[in-house]
Parts: sequence; structure tokens; C-alpha cells
Amino acid sequence: MTSNTVRDLGAGDVPEKNPRRWWILGVLCVSLLVLVVDNTVLNLAIPSLIRDLGASPADVQWIIDAYILVFAGLLLTAGSLSDRFGRRRFLIIGLAIFGGASLVATLAQEPWQLIGARALMGVGGCVLMPSTLSIVITVFDESERRKAFAAWSAVAMVGVIAGPTLGGFLLEHYWWGSVFLLNVPIAIVAIVAAVLLMPESRAPARRVDPVGAVLSIIGMTGVIYAVIAAPRSGWTSAGTIAGVAVGVAALAAFVLWERRSDHPMIPLDLFRNPDFRGSSFSVVLLSFGTGALLLMLTQYLQFVLGYGPMRAGLALLPYAVAAAVFNAVGAGLGQRVSNRALIAAGMVVMAGGFVVLGLMGPSDGYGKLITGLLIMGIGGGLAGPAAYATLLGAVPPEHAGVGSALNDTVQQVGMALSVAVLGSVLAGVYTARMPGDAPAAARHSIDGALATGVPDVVRMGKEAFVAAMSFGAWVGAALGIAAGVLAYVMLRRRTA
Repeated sequence: MTSNTVRDLGAGDVPEKNPRRWWILGVLCVSLLVLVVDNTVLNLAIPSLIRDLGASPADVQWIIDAYILVFAGLLLTAGSLSDRFGRRRFLIIGLAIFGGASLVATLAQEPWQLIGARALMGVGGCVLMPSTLSIVITVFDESERRKAFAAWSAVAMVGVIAGPTLGGFLLEHYWWGSVFLLNVPIAIVAIVAAVLLMPESRAPARRVDPVGAVLSIIGMTGVIYAVIAAPRSGWTSAGTIAGVAVGVAALAAFVLWERRSDHPMIPLDLFRNPDFRGSSFSVVLLSFGTGALLLMLTQYLQFVLGYGPMRAGLALLPYAVAAAVFNAVGAGLGQRVSNRALIAAGMVVMAGGFVVLGLMGPSDGYGKLITGLLIMGIGGGLAGPAAYATLLGAVPPEHAGVGSALNDTVQQVGMALSVAVLGSVLAGVYTARMPGDAPAAARHSIDGALATGVPDVVRMGKEAFVAAMSFGAWVGAALGIAAGVLAYVMLRRRTA
């Protein structure tokens, strides 16, 4: 199979072993890395954006949310179209859009220009992302696919840590646009490598489903918009209720249409597969439990322990190393232990890491924090390759793109809900722990408490923040155990 080969993968097809498959995996990991790093590095640039672009808090929120809204809204459609028109083609198109939009972002002079560039980056990201996993499915056979998933997952975890570290370095030495400019050369290298190394693959020819595409876009956009708007406007505001109503109605219509369509965009039979259902629900629960808490950990390191952005990123490096090492261990164990057992065990181990974080007090420092994160990294490494192998193993090869998009969508929904729902709850816990006579800014956020410079207010702010983080950790522990039990009950029993 050469880089110019176009292969139609149908049901029951097994991919030939491509001699360049590990190089191809490297290109896919680089493509994934640029997305993960970009998403994590932006939060560090917020002070610079406020200062240099004159961005208001609402502008900053939309700079972040414009990407999420477009990415999640178009993801399923992009995955389905990549199956139809070529996964390598969509990978290259996505990289080109993402890199070009990143270059446009560096030229922004007004907040609205950067918001538009971020929305365009969301288009590139949703076109690019499904191809990274679907190409793994088509290039690697069953005997090596688990190792490929482990490498893909490890890169995603390393990217979460590398983003703040690299972003801190760039922002300390260059202007805010450097965090976007970094994407351009990486995208160019990945495009050239994809053209030279990757085979093209697509599903057997079938008609496009425009009605299903429109309904899925409206449904996902409506739901994600409501999740984004709720923390700012409230869960009972007109905008939030309208977003939920439009999103749910469109998704219900999408399901009805897909069930009756002769050429559905998404094979709904997937959801009758217990392996697909069990692994999907487990991923949603785990994403919900970790999303808001990991966001708080970076603030804990900077606001409570006083670390700078770059040092905070480096402080989380042992977690990434543990996750990467145990991804490889999990991939090896998968040859002898069932996916069901690995996912359940890994989720429970992660819950143990959350318990350690839940026991943290104001006087505890980095030692207890990193102990909890190391345990979480071990659990995630054990469960990750097995979860991906189970979820995507239930997807027919001709639907590899949309199957990958479904995997990405459940993670995005879990993370978005976590930041919206759990983020609001944690903010409420923080406010409730602060004395009523504390300054208003101090009761609103730990940043406001530190800004007062009053020792007692600073101390109370740190104690309230740790209490809120501890509460979030206990929620994460409960959801981790629930995810493990769910995986053990729902997944089919089979030997490795």
C-alpha cells in the first residue's frame, strides 16, 4: 500500500500492514498534539489579550468558546464526510484550515477579529480530529491497534501538560500571538508528511445525508451553546433554555430521520452494541469528573502554591509521564487481560487518585497533589487503550470517521458539561466558604482574594479554594467508581 493508494474499506475488511504505519502514527500524533496544546495554552494568554487587545471579560469568554462551539457543532458531520470523501484528504484540509486560521489570529488587532479566527480554527479542528483515530483504524490491524491507541492517548495527555509549559515560556519571552504562530510550522510539516507517507482510505461509496448533517449541526450547536451560556446567564435564562430546547428538538429529529433514512449519516445500530454503549458512557462520566477539576489544579499551583505559569506546567509533568508509561503497560496487558477488566480496574484506580486529592487540606502542598495525580495517571493509562479499543472496535471500518467523531463528541460533551455544571458548583462552594464580610471580589474568586493583599483575606481565600477543589475531587472519585462499575456491567465478557 503506497501513499497514493485509495482503499475502500467495507465491513469485514482487515487493513494490510503498511510498512510506513509507525511513521504515519507519528504524523497523526503531531496533528493531535497541535490541537491539544492550542486548547491548553490559550488560558495562559488571557492577561495579555486583555492588556494588548483591550478585550473585555465577555470578549475573552467568546475567544475561548467560539472554538468549542464550532468544533463540537460540526464534529459529527465532518467525521461522516471524511468517511465519504477520504480521511487523509480531510486530515490535510483540516491542518491547512487550522494553520491558516492560526496565522490570521496572530494578525488580529481587535477582539472580534480574534473571535472570528478562533471560530475558523474550530472548523479546522473538527475536520482534522476525526481523521486522527479513523486513520489509525484503517492503517493498523487488530494485533497492533491497541499499541497505536496507547501512543495516541499518551500524546494527548502529554499535550495537556506541554501546553501550559510551552505557553508559559512563549509568553515570558514573546507577545501573545506567539502561542498561535507556533501552530503554523507544525501544520505545514504535518501536511507534507501526510502527503508523502499516508495512504488514502474511504468508505464504500454512499450518498451524502444533508438533512442528517443539518440536524446534527443544529442539535449539537444548540446543546453546547446552552452549556456554555449557563454559567454566565444562569440555567433558567432565556438563552440557555432556548439553546436546550432547540438542541434537544433537533437531536430528536436527527434520531428519527436517521432511523428512517436509507443512507444514514450515523449507524444508530452502534448504540445497540453493549461494548459501544458501555465504553461511551464510561468516557462521558470520566470526562465529566476530570474536566473542571484539572482546570482548578492549574489555578491551585499558581494561586495557592504561588508557582509561575511555566513552573506550574512542569509541576504536572510527572502525571503525564505516569500516564504515558502506563498507557504502554495497559497496551501490553490488553494482550492477556480483557478490555472489560482493564477499563473497570483503571477507572477505580483513577477514583483512588481523586480520593487522595479530596483529602487535601490548606496546609498540604505539592507532595500530596502529585501523589494523587500519579495514581490518576496510572489508572488512566490502564483504562485508556482498552477503552479506545473497545469503543472503536465496535465501529465498522466503513464508518471509522464518524465513529472517531462520536468518540471525540462524547469526550467534548463530558468536558463541556463538567466546566459548566461542576464549575458553577465549585464556584458556589468557594463563595459559601468565604465570610460574608469579605470584599465582594474576594468572595467571587481566589484571584480577587489575593488581589486585596490583606493577609487574613488571602488566607481565607486559599482555604476556601482548597475546600472547593476537595469537593470536586470527591465528585470525581464517585464518578470514577460509577464509570468502572458501568464498564464492568455493560461490556461483554470475553477473553483478551
